[in-house]
Amino acid sequence: MESILLTATTSNLPLPRNSSLSPLSFSSSLPNQVSTKVDIRRTNKGTTKAPRIVASSSGSKGRAGKGVSANVAVDGSVAAVAAEGVKDVSWKELQYEEGSTGHRQPLPTNPDTEKQMEYITKILGSNVYDVAIETPLQLAPLLSTQLGVNLWLKREDSQQVFSFKIRGAYNMISQLPEEQLKKGIICASAGNHAQGVALSGQRLKTKAYIVMPTTTPQIKIDAVERLGGIVDLHGNSFDEAQKRAKERSEEEGLTFIPPFDDKDVIAGQGTVGMEIGRQIRGKIHAIFVPIGGGGLASGIVSFYKLVYPDVKVFGVEPNDQNSMAQALYRGEIVNVTDIGHFADGVAVQQVGEETFRICYELLDDVILVKKESISAAIKDMFNDGRNILEPSGALSIAAAKAYCEYNNIKGVNVVAVTSGANMNFDQLGQISDLANIDQSILATMLPETPGSLKQLTDLIADLGVTITEMTYRFSSGSTDALVVYKVKAVDSALETLVRQLNFFGFKTYTLSDNEVVRNHLRYMMGGRQNVENETLFRFTFPEKVGALKHFLKDFQPNWNVSLFHHRHQGILTSDVLIGVQLEKSEEKKFHEYAKRVGYQYEVISQDDSAHVLAKL
Repeated sequence: MESILLTATTSNLPLPRNSSLSPLSFSSSLPNQVSTKVDIRRTNKGTTKAPRIVASSSGSKGRAGKGVSANVAVDGSVAAVAAEGVKDVSWKELQYEEGSTGHRQPLPTNPDTEKQMEYITKILGSNVYDVAIETPLQLAPLLSTQLGVNLWLKREDSQQVFSFKIRGAYNMISQLPEEQLKKGIICASAGNHAQGVALSGQRLKTKAYIVMPTTTPQIKIDAVERLGGIVDLHGNSFDEAQKRAKERSEEEGLTFIPPFDDKDVIAGQGTVGMEIGRQIRGKIHAIFVPIGGGGLASGIVSFYKLVYPDVKVFGVEPNDQNSMAQALYRGEIVNVTDIGHFADGVAVQQVGEETFRICYELLDDVILVKKESISAAIKDMFNDGRNILEPSGALSIAAAKAYCEYNNIKGVNVVAVTSGANMNFDQLGQISDLANIDQSILATMLPETPGSLKQLTDLIADLGVTITEMTYRFSSGSTDALVVYKVKAVDSALETLVRQLNFFGFKTYTLSDNEVVRNHLRYMMGGRQNVENETLFRFTFPEKVGALKHFLKDFQPNWNVSLFHHRHQGILTSDVLIGVQLEKSEEKKFHEYAKRVGYQYEVISQDDSAHVLAKL
């Protein structure tokens, strides 16, 4: 066997201001010892056995200071810009059940342990505690009881900037040479990374330029400026903002600070894993980590798979923002062209090269969760501790719930990293709607006969189902009226209800999973109009001040618009439902026009929602 020893210092490592623990006392089995040596023993075949933690009080000198050559790559981040030769895919091409695992390619049997040890050294010697705190690891009592496990929450939302992002940004920036700090730093971000860079610049007395898309909510712009960041609003998308930041970096000699694909950034985020290891007592079954570009997951898994290899580490992504899941499934980085924006903190089309390498070698899998589950997790967090997480911050809770329920996991310790709480207040309405996962949207065609509405409500009540919302409108010239309503019922009761309603002659559709219904149909009860040759489209555009005005200015077709509905949802994009009177012979011409306008759009297919919309 070959023996490789990693030795870290005890005298020069930074301690959190709020911690009495040694930075290296990360072994729960050795709570009173200072572990400074990791012994990896490899067989000749290259497979790695469990590491052995050795207690010691000696070690080499600490990390070098600001004079060390920094790992600074101007193009270190590929957050939303597809590299040449990278395949474009749709998020819809990879979907699987919430909580399920085993979808990625098999883990390599010979991960690069030298690089793992390099990260351990960087993590143990990181400078994050100049600005970051050691966040608490708190038991979630209500969720723990509900799931039958000990669910621990690593509260990164309690950082000064309400996000873990300060760790990686400061760790990289604090190592820049003085001459680079004098010139200034720059990044492109519309969220938590921007605040981390701004605060780091303030603490290190260097100018921090933050390029943000013009679609950025004002609350996030204000937060960056309060921290001393110099905001440059540019472009309608992250792509355009990042291109601007890199151009300024080259032209003005500013150091570009990537959000995730940099070794020092990854090491800074990895301190989260180090803290979990020394805070918890007892064996951990699994850790759940949100993934956008993969920096946080890469840092945590690099630490854990070397120090505690038996602990499962799962990344978590929204099912329509699955860039890492796609990459691990395919074995290569891909560009997800149509990502959603519900959890904007993890809205990354393409993961980084280094983060992909680490996650491909070490991450157990990626769990996908739907926005309804994310919203329910935000509600759970509020019920458990009266705290409100942003959607990306609640991903890990949603995944922990889904994983434990799907796999019937009981009586173990699981950890969910709550990564942020920079909630856009305007989004709370949508989250509140989606959080009620025990409520379903139904549409029933009601005969226009006296007493039919009462008969419908009586049938529903007799089955023990509660109506929480109902909209009814008489339709002139039709034998049926449309009733759209929400009911509170578990899946089995819902199936019985729909079956009984159809048996008694009330044609009923289940529409809970249809976004067109959730965002538009419920608010459009005006009575059926006789509109010939009507085709329905959904257009998506960046949400910003005057967005609807700009859309209407751009969208001026020669065809008659028969229906229009728009609703602000508090996320980075908005969509509008449009009805256009369109002859069959003109469809090709319309699509050519719509593509020239430049907005993403889709035709509403002839599904249940289209059938119900046709009755409006």
